[in-house]
Amino acid sequence: MSVSLGGRGAMWCAAAGLLAATAPAIAQDRVAAPVPNPAASDNAAAQDATPDISSLSPDAPMAPLPDLGVDWPDLASAPAEPVDPAATSGLTGDRRYEVAVDGIDAVASPLLRQRFDELSTLKQNDGATANAAQLDRRAREDADLLTGLLRGEGYYDARVASRIEPAGARARVTLEAEPGTLYRFAGVTLDGLATAGDKSVSLRDAFGVKPEDPVNADTIVAGQAALTARIGQEGFPFASVGDPEIVIDRAARTATLDLKVAAGGERRFGQITSPPNKVFGAAHMQEIARFKPGQPYTAEKVADLRRALIQTGLVSTVDLKPVEGQVPGTVDLAVAIAPAPPRTIAGELGYGTGEGARAELSWTHRNLFPPEGALTVRGVAGTREQLASVGFRRNNFRKRDRVLTVQAIASNLDRDAYQARTFSLSGSLEKQTNIFFQKTWTWSLGAELVASDERDVIVSTGAPRRRTFFIGALPTSLSYDGSDDLLNPTHGFRLSGRLSPELSLQGKAFGYTRVQLDASAYQPLTDAVILAGRIRLGTIAGAPRDAVAPSRRFYAGGGASVRGYAYQAIGPRDPNNDPIGGRSLTEFGLEARIKAFGNFGLVPFLDGGNIYTSPLPKFTQFRFGAGLGVRYYSNFGPIRVDVGTPINPQPGDARIAVYVSLGQAF
Repeated sequence: MSVSLGGRGAMWCAAAGLLAATAPAIAQDRVAAPVPNPAASDNAAAQDATPDISSLSPDAPMAPLPDLGVDWPDLASAPAEPVDPAATSGLTGDRRYEVAVDGIDAVASPLLRQRFDELSTLKQNDGATANAAQLDRRAREDADLLTGLLRGEGYYDARVASRIEPAGARARVTLEAEPGTLYRFAGVTLDGLATAGDKSVSLRDAFGVKPEDPVNADTIVAGQAALTARIGQEGFPFASVGDPEIVIDRAARTATLDLKVAAGGERRFGQITSPPNKVFGAAHMQEIARFKPGQPYTAEKVADLRRALIQTGLVSTVDLKPVEGQVPGTVDLAVAIAPAPPRTIAGELGYGTGEGARAELSWTHRNLFPPEGALTVRGVAGTREQLASVGFRRNNFRKRDRVLTVQAIASNLDRDAYQARTFSLSGSLEKQTNIFFQKTWTWSLGAELVASDERDVIVSTGAPRRRTFFIGALPTSLSYDGSDDLLNPTHGFRLSGRLSPELSLQGKAFGYTRVQLDASAYQPLTDAVILAGRIRLGTIAGAPRDAVAPSRRFYAGGGASVRGYAYQAIGPRDPNNDPIGGRSLTEFGLEARIKAFGNFGLVPFLDGGNIYTSPLPKFTQFRFGAGLGVRYYSNFGPIRVDVGTPINPQPGDARIAVYVSLGQAF
């Protein structure tokens, strides 16, 4: 009889069953013995209800049969199955029990022990009482289970016996194993692999199983899966890997393995084809793909395209199949997609000391202008902020992960430092990162036109004034992300720089440049403690502070700055004790992220920084804040609540500041 080794992703139990021993009377055979079914190992409620067989009596009366006058047998008193008297000697009544396994210490892998613990009928019912019949049945089932597990690891002569004996008030169930000789492969043949040409060597290495290796079911299944994956990565889209056939030679304590492989020929990428749909066509799919026609085929790039199509949020399902290309030697990709709901309504609530309460609501149609042309209408209502905006965004604009954005914003901001009624038009082209495809390098190029009517005070007198600024800016940025997670990094570092040349018209035209540098690093101290630190430097060069619009100056303080202080509260102040901003900025932050219990964590922190009127940042006269944060680590990122206090406050600073947001502080 012949045997097939499960599917490519077969469970261990199927693989073990294929390698179990049979027919010890013959010298050579093909293996095909079943593995004990864990689901059928103990019919818990029905069979465990069997009473002690001591209650069985041949003189017990039978209940009368209705209408016939014949007594029914008392089935509740009958044993579920016969009990081996030698195996249960000295046991009466129900009692708790303990389990011991002897004879496998020298041969059992940690995985075998784990599987036995998970599937053992005795251990699944540990803690409950059992009678002699139940213990005997469970012990025999576990003996069969352990025999199958040992044979799955190559011990085809394994035998397991069970013994049950009293141990004080408890029963002791002992499984005594005799593993026998470890069978090894005498030969391993991969028929048809030679058709892969010069790549056959790497494919054979991917399979991994070779002569003299133990006849281990897990190794064979893993090798089959690895070969299937590698042959696709090496450019064979139509390859097939058969099921292994294993022949056991009991006399020699060896086995042979034969695996049939059809490579199907190497291919290069051809075209992407897709039937008409309401989402986007084949041309846009080609823009998303990380390969071009003519490049060598790899299954990895096909899987990447599938993930990217789903990540757009416009697709609910993707059916992607390699098909023979129209050009000889190529493979086309036939892609069928089903649309996902294109509209999204999102809301956000937040609070920050100095920023007040804030509620945001947005409506987005993510594909109003195909392909991937989204329209978003957004509104903010808060105690100190009101905003309305409309924006257009095209994802994967002519290239993967490149985003084109155009938006118009009308806002009213009421801060301690200023009050600004602003209208702006802006556009940007950027390479973005996201939680699905975190990028190492990102950049942005933009343009902005701003008209802003702003209120502040004359610093020398404290008298209020209102000025209108017309500003044109060309903001750019470049960032490097060497961390391991976008929202919750645990190691690595990040660097980013922002440069914005600006032309301002207020009375007369003048220019200046805003520059900001940020760096952060993350270092695990233990599995539960992450040390994180950051530094920020900023400067405005080319114009005095008073000439720069208050909304364009640097400020410090708040949940994303120096915690413990109100939003924008740090730095020089006017005669009314309100902040006025500055031309340069220095900040730092240090915190320990401690996983306290479950999904909750504690974060003690120390922040510091200041605002300066000089064009270059300094490292003196810092304002320090310290406090404690709580993190709840949800599936979409940590939810942050920080409570801080200023260590060396300025007059008028509150003693406590609270911040609530999504994601870590930096």
